[in-house]
Amino acid sequence: MRRKILFYLCISLLFHSVSQAQLTENFSNGDFTTNPVWVGNTSDFIVNSNLQLQSNNTVANSSYYLSTANSMATTAQWSFWVKIDFNPSSANYIDVYLTASASDLSALGTYGYFVRIGGTNDEICLYRKSNTGVITKIIDGIDDILNTSSNTMRILVTRDGSNMWNLMRDMSGTGSTYTSEGTVTDATYTTTSYFGFFVKQSTASFFQKHFFDEIEIKTYVPDVTPPQIQSTVTTSSNSVDVLFNEPIDAASSQSIANYSANNGLGMPATAVRDATNSALVHLTFASTFTNGTTYTLSVNNVKDVSGNTMTAATSDFSFYTPQRYDVIIDELFPDPNPQVGLPLYKFLELKNTSAFTINLQNWKITDGSSNAVLPAFNLAPGGYIIICATSSASAYTSYGPTLGVAGFPSMNIGGGTITLKSPSNGTIHAVTYDLSTYKNDVKKDGGWSLEMIDTKNPCAGSINWKASTDATGGTPGKKNSVDGTISDATSPKLIRAYFTAPNMVTVIYDKTMDSAKVSTVANYTLDNSLTVLNAEGVGPFFNKVNLTINNSLTAKTVYNITANNITDCSGNALTSNKAKFGLGEVPDSLDVVINEILFYPLSGGVDYVELYNNSDKIIDLSKTYLANRSSAGAVSRMQQISTESVLLFPKEFVLLTTNTDIVKSQYITTNPEAFLQMSSFPSYANTSGNVLILNNQGTILDEVNYTDKWHFALIKNPQGVSLERIDYSGPSVQSNFHSAASSVGYGTPGYKNSQYRVTDNLPGEINITPEVFSPDNDGIDDFLTINYQFPSMGYVTNITIFDASGRSVRFLQKNSLSGLTGYYRWDGLDDKGRKLPQGIYIVYTEIFNLDGKTKKFKNTVVLARKF
Repeated sequence: MRRKILFYLCISLLFHSVSQAQLTENFSNGDFTTNPVWVGNTSDFIVNSNLQLQSNNTVANSSYYLSTANSMATTAQWSFWVKIDFNPSSANYIDVYLTASASDLSALGTYGYFVRIGGTNDEICLYRKSNTGVITKIIDGIDDILNTSSNTMRILVTRDGSNMWNLMRDMSGTGSTYTSEGTVTDATYTTTSYFGFFVKQSTASFFQKHFFDEIEIKTYVPDVTPPQIQSTVTTSSNSVDVLFNEPIDAASSQSIANYSANNGLGMPATAVRDATNSALVHLTFASTFTNGTTYTLSVNNVKDVSGNTMTAATSDFSFYTPQRYDVIIDELFPDPNPQVGLPLYKFLELKNTSAFTINLQNWKITDGSSNAVLPAFNLAPGGYIIICATSSASAYTSYGPTLGVAGFPSMNIGGGTITLKSPSNGTIHAVTYDLSTYKNDVKKDGGWSLEMIDTKNPCAGSINWKASTDATGGTPGKKNSVDGTISDATSPKLIRAYFTAPNMVTVIYDKTMDSAKVSTVANYTLDNSLTVLNAEGVGPFFNKVNLTINNSLTAKTVYNITANNITDCSGNALTSNKAKFGLGEVPDSLDVVINEILFYPLSGGVDYVELYNNSDKIIDLSKTYLANRSSAGAVSRMQQISTESVLLFPKEFVLLTTNTDIVKSQYITTNPEAFLQMSSFPSYANTSGNVLILNNQGTILDEVNYTDKWHFALIKNPQGVSLERIDYSGPSVQSNFHSAASSVGYGTPGYKNSQYRVTDNLPGEINITPEVFSPDNDGIDDFLTINYQFPSMGYVTNITIFDASGRSVRFLQKNSLSGLTGYYRWDGLDDKGRKLPQGIYIVYTEIFNLDGKTKKFKNTVVLARKF
């Protein structure tokens, strides 16, 4: 019985000794004063809301420490997580004491071993400190490994039974792949009493920016497992990077005889262990790889730093040159605020849509003003990677693989273009977005990401994007919440062409185009003895193409270009494949006239101004300005009509506004190609104002000083009614303008005015077609058309339908302001929308104007119905 009690006592003491020797601390209890107890400058540290130990000292040029009891000094392993939100220096660093003879880490006589994080060379090194205060660097780490504004790392230090030390670091902070800073054998001190952190800081820029977590000290278990191949990735047409799961020794890893690849490659020409990552080997072969071919690499006799040898290991790799859309931008988070669930940091996400692993090293992400260069990262087929600013990376690592990069695009909240480029500067994918891309008025105000709907259709444009529907506000690192299928069947159009330089013409398409097809010379033909010598598509969307031609152009000559065998990036063929171009000229007075003005728009509408080219010149609208006058009468609010050349050909119209879609939705549109949207517009008051057109020399081409009194007197409410020019060559005065006719919806944006003066002075007349109509919706004579032609402007029309008995059955028009020519229609219904019976009807039309002129017309029509 006594022996049994002694046995249990020994076991208990042994267990207590082991538990005391080992240390695990993650500050999950929100405290560092118990379990275990930390001592030292306790007021200079806190446990923050992320349950991390954080520095809290705000005194310049100070040092402070925190330590806890620990007696494990040999055959031991130390690991801990550290983050410093600054670039260290000789006056800003951390000493992590693995062993310390006393709790006071600042004392001169405290001796032991410590890892210095920082210092003059921005490195991670192992030092030994004597009891007289002499410190000796025994492992010299790689210089500049910490030369960034924020550094997150996990440090692992081992000391085996023969007192060989190995210092390792993982700069991802995850502990998944360690790189050795070096090894050394040192047995100077074999005992310890404490473990702890000593912080040295200078100015306020470094206050409260030291973080510690996940500390573990335990018995070192020797490595007896051979290394394994973690990944094999091509880096060029004849180079492969082999990444092992642990540091490997230099001699065996750099012997070319230990590597061989099939398909005729054989041994590599060179094998070089990476200078900073001792688990990485760079292989270069004498022969180039075949694109898209899979090879098998065999590895034998490579050893880890513990001497374990691998045999008969294999790994597949393939060489592949990424094509356009092999990697796509499939999620954007330009506006994190207000927070819905995701961190308050911007990000974008890339997805590999190819069948090959793609190394992103030296790829670029740009918004036109800043460029972010990506580090090495192997993006697997179907895989995702989150890209964000360096300072934001730690916030997204829990969502999936994350790369924090310097120069991350600002991603303007209101919109912009983000482009992904290969190392050779080729465009892989580009995305344009604005607030309308969210397709949700609530979510566009922030907190929700923009997600691509169909990643197999990456060039479809805004129809392929919408706000995330995930409850957290987005889906970084995983499949999009709006994932689905869309169909892009809209055909592209060649919308315009213009002369840009000697012997060069630029053509513009309305969609993202197939870059190869728009850059093929044979796909373009020109008239007037012109031919195309070279075609160069302009990225990132390739909707602009610069064509080099064989001859110069002649002024006042209209040329034509035809594009064939060209598709957009979804494969849709051109439907409108012709455009005119010529030498654009600077207009002079009355070459361009103000033809129509809408200054008092409908509710939710916008102003518009229509111009007419009344000359034989080809006018370059980039050399033309729209303006008004200030209260003092000075020319004011000049707005360049277009920053790019847009040509206005003789006797053609252009409709200027700030929102072409709104104008098209509120008025009849017969010539949408004439619409040109401007980013901003001079203000035109609802009651009176001045509309001016100027050239780039400041010459006024035309000016209209309008008031609402110019409208037809019987129009009670001029809202939504435009003023139309009657005679292109007449003066810009009240007598040459008139309200647009009601029969055209009170506006004719982009096409000939309803009040345009008819040159033939024909007498007023009314005629109807057909004489027999059958409103049965069969597509044949379903309605009656009442055509009119009047000798002058300003006639008001009343139309009444009578049956054969002389009874009025429909008041078709009441005091309707008519144009010089036009029509009205009758659908065979009465005033209550009921079908009228078949029979003979009289169309009685009465017209009059403010001069007292009247005229009456009677026309007979037969209304027929099927039995």
